[in-house]
Amino acid sequence: MNKQRGLLIVLSGPSGVGKGTVRKELFTQPNTNYEYSISMTTRAPREGEVDGIDYFFKTKEEFEGLIHAGGLLEHAEFVGNYYGTPLAYVNETLDAGRDVFLEIEVQGAAQIRAKAPDALFIFLAPPSLTALQNRLEGRGTEPADVIAKRVATASQELEMMSLYDYVVENDEVQHACDKINAIIKAEHCRRERVEKRYLSMLKGE
Repeated sequence: MNKQRGLLIVLSGPSGVGKGTVRKELFTQPNTNYEYSISMTTRAPREGEVDGIDYFFKTKEEFEGLIHAGGLLEHAEFVGNYYGTPLAYVNETLDAGRDVFLEIEVQGAAQIRAKAPDALFIFLAPPSLTALQNRLEGRGTEPADVIAKRVATASQELEMMSLYDYVVENDEVQHACDKINAIIKAEHCRRERVEKRYLSMLKGE
């Protein structure tokens, strides 16, 4: 029977909702086996972030070169910086039967929905905008005016929830991880994803 292609899993949500925290927790759990696609960005590294592990840090010129060469699955400009996903790596990993996990901004997820409609889209939502603002302030990495801009942008991004298949509230990290793992397991059993394999089997292929 033909190998099932990997599942492209897109996790996104408003900036500051905790996408990185949830993703890192998912990847430390022994019962998960996702391949993380590291995003590229032109923003400066935050304290403790490592190039090639947290992000691929690029100059604006390098990033724009990749855009023009068609080397990105998606890209977005957010608060003055570019973010994007390398295309070749994603396709190679999916073809090998591995699940690829993307943690990206909402603008980028909208592009992938157009290019990869069979991907799994999960929206990580804050319990409230007040909780989101408190989280951003608690990070202590940005001035008040940038935080205010992020919260205003989050209000607009919440309205884009209809682009997603599932919504998971990040009220507590472990609860969010449990829900995401359950969604992914169910999606692997969805008829549309497995039907071709069994039809090939019946034809003797």
